[in-house]
Amino acid sequence: MLVSNAPCSWGVEFADDPRNPPWTRVLDEAAAAGYRGIELGPLGFMPENPEVLGKALAERGLSLVAGVVFQPFHDSEKWSEVKDAVERTCRVLAAHGAKRVVFIDSISPRRTSTAGRSSEAERLAGIERTNFFERLGSAARLAVEGYGLEASIHAHAAGFVEFEDELNAVLDAIDPRILSICLDTGHSIYAGFDPINFYRSHADRVSYLHFKDIDPSVRDQVIANRTGFYEACANGLFCNLGKGTVNFPSLRDALEASGYSGWATIEQDCDPAGATSPLDDAQRNLAYLTAIGLA
Repeated sequence: MLVSNAPCSWGVEFADDPRNPPWTRVLDEAAAAGYRGIELGPLGFMPENPEVLGKALAERGLSLVAGVVFQPFHDSEKWSEVKDAVERTCRVLAAHGAKRVVFIDSISPRRTSTAGRSSEAERLAGIERTNFFERLGSAARLAVEGYGLEASIHAHAAGFVEFEDELNAVLDAIDPRILSICLDTGHSIYAGFDPINFYRSHADRVSYLHFKDIDPSVRDQVIANRTGFYEACANGLFCNLGKGTVNFPSLRDALEASGYSGWATIEQDCDPAGATSPLDDAQRNLAYLTAIGLA
């Protein structure tokens, strides 16, 4: 198992947030914590100029592992912007030899109050659902056929791919040759399904992993209070690995049983102005995974 980290572990959710640390600090601390891989982060946070970013990665012994396109795939009126973000992200990834692009349907106002509440959440239906699947498929084909990347779908709280039935519907609708799964352990628990059981049922479709752990008391509280996702992150929703609900030793066993040998990326979403040290968290998380044989 190869383990990387991601800028969201330093609180970087949006490229233009003035509270973000410098991108060079994220690279410095990821390397200092012992990682050899990093995700791209939100488009515009790290330089799109391949010479600038390539030099910075090489100086720190880091590989660019993957990039996430966190965009409103559900919104037909935003499709041109979404497609541009897909293309720009793929271009950066391909320039640095990264192999993976991850699609996340971003948070919708129609779903914010029902995050984690599957029975209450509105579902896409009819032509809106059909067109949503077509946009995801189009983005996947662009990544795979245009840039030689591996495209995957990632379930995320308060988007229109959050719950297990929604993730399964995407898998049923889109050719497995162009779209796989990036399984996120924390978002699975947040949405009410077990990531280990899901992995065992879909191992042939999972090409990439995001490791998060989730504090059960915070999860219950933010769902009960209908707290917004980023406020929940600031409240400590995602704790250090091994301190929350996710059974990482069981996940290790499931991964070993299926012969998984790809990358996993730690994403401990947090507030960029929070009191905790991202460097300390990054070191603790890698130490935990090493101790249980997942790194």
